[in-house]
Amino acid sequence: MFKESVIDGLWKQNPGTIQLLGLCPTLAVTTTVVNGVSLGLATMIVMVIANSTISPIRKIVPDKIRVPIFILVIAALVTVIDLSIHAYAEPLYKALGIFIPLIVTNCIVLARVESFASKNPILPSFYDGFFMGLGLCLVLAILGGMREFLGRGTLFSDLDLIFGQAFSNVSLNFFDQYEGFLLAVLPPGAFLGLAFLIALMNWIDQKN
Repeated sequence: MFKESVIDGLWKQNPGTIQLLGLCPTLAVTTTVVNGVSLGLATMIVMVIANSTISPIRKIVPDKIRVPIFILVIAALVTVIDLSIHAYAEPLYKALGIFIPLIVTNCIVLARVESFASKNPILPSFYDGFFMGLGLCLVLAILGGMREFLGRGTLFSDLDLIFGQAFSNVSLNFFDQYEGFLLAVLPPGAFLGLAFLIALMNWIDQKN
């Protein structure tokens, strides 16, 4: 079960490139690596705790009201994450904006709770939430890296949003004078970047 969860989450059923769930934050937030990883980690934490919470009570939740209960649990977890980021990393909170609360409506979170955690024991559900969330986080990080590199000529800029002003100048700069590729930081650039990742994964699958 562990190996299957790893393969499914990171590759065969990757939420970002195979299932294509949660496209709104995937395309909107990934202008930098920091933004992508931050939202990816927040989503992963919600998925892990939601799966681990729903699994133990799956047999006592009435079938007719299971979806509202699942959404209530997810909403409570997202509220905790939202308030925590607001309290300890307010610049990041402002950068991510509405997309933190929108984790509640992220299809991948509810989909894994409904299709897996509500039918399996707690440990497999934990693995499923972790690796599905990690798979999405990796896609957000890679897509954010591609767009940041092409759009700004940097990587890992905006670390100060998480760690404070001491990290305001910590980044990898690849060009001395780079005006940036505007398309990369606009929504069409996100679509093209995601299409490239999907094509690359399909090509690797065909080769194997």
